[in-house]
Amino acid sequence: MADGYNLALLPGDGIGVEVIAQARRVLEAVARLDGLDLAFDEIPGGARYFLEHGSDWPQDAAGRCAAADAILLGAIGWPSPDGRGTALRPDGKMAGWSAVVGNRIGLDLYANIRPVRLLPGVRHYVSGRHRQIWRPSDVDMVFIRENTEDLYSGAGGILAPGGDAQVAVDTRIITRRASERVLRLAFETASRPDHARKGTPRRVTCVVKDNILYGCRLFVRIFEEIGEQYPHIEREVVLVDAFTQWLVRRPEHYDVVVAPNMFGDIITELACALQGGVGMSAGCNVGERHGMFEPVHGSAPRHAGTDRANPMAAVLAAGEALRWLGARRGDERAAAGGDRIEAAVRAVLRRGRTLTYDLVGAQRASSTSAVGTAIIEALGDEAPCDEALCD
Repeated sequence: MADGYNLALLPGDGIGVEVIAQARRVLEAVARLDGLDLAFDEIPGGARYFLEHGSDWPQDAAGRCAAADAILLGAIGWPSPDGRGTALRPDGKMAGWSAVVGNRIGLDLYANIRPVRLLPGVRHYVSGRHRQIWRPSDVDMVFIRENTEDLYSGAGGILAPGGDAQVAVDTRIITRRASERVLRLAFETASRPDHARKGTPRRVTCVVKDNILYGCRLFVRIFEEIGEQYPHIEREVVLVDAFTQWLVRRPEHYDVVVAPNMFGDIITELACALQGGVGMSAGCNVGERHGMFEPVHGSAPRHAGTDRANPMAAVLAAGEALRWLGARRGDERAAAGGDRIEAAVRAVLRRGRTLTYDLVGAQRASSTSAVGTAIIEALGDEAPCDEALCD
């Protein structure tokens, strides 16, 4: 049982600042309710910080992240001063890179885990209209993406003779070590006693392009080797282009989905649509010793400061952080706090009265802070789910 937890907060840019503020409010309320000792270390940084200071974050920020029990990240990214795309550092990396990719590599956060669940009461925009396409029971899966290599390894560059850019090279790196870790995690996740879904077999789907790419062929070879050690888990290999249509046509088929970094990045963004958009999607970057949790949306500069962004993904990410800490430390109170947060989000969705524009449209929309308050008020709500909405 842990005595207390130090959480590093990286609000970052744009709406990241607003949604992390609400996530912190919810965490503080849960700490009061469940007797958790939570301390917060808020670290400035991001693209705007770089434009003002010439560095991604303060000099001691990396050490503070490493010392934290968990990290909660908002969003990184801001337009460049000349208006041509996103702000970049002189080395070509995005401004604020250290907080995102730098932490993933420096803290060896080798797996990006995204639970994709359609929560009751969430509706979707299709052709500009809110429609309920999937039942909550149809969308309940976990995406596990390799998080440190592939095209994100930084191997490559631009050849510019005479200062005129002529050739750009991005080298894709797939290693056995990184592949083995993330693939084993996928099978272990599918094997967990608490993972079983009613009416759905335990299954791991490997998404690749192994008919063309050598790195994917190695990834599949390791997938099959490890899969043989889990005979009770079904396994399948699917080409990434085919997977995109099957994911939308039959989401109920998928249980655990695993992929290399780049393909995983793309398909998890598509999966967000199944759960109501990026405002509902939380990402977990985890390794052997460290964890960083985040809403998967961007900084949305045009919405910054308007108090209209959906904070639910950030709040759900905070809940995932508590559950991760609870599992690592054998702390039932922390794990229960994470469960309490998700239950509160579900309660607010079920009531349908206090939701942001992305879920109910501009005319009925509530503010970011109002949604945060509604979640806090629902933290003690133990009302059962309305069956008509749950399925």
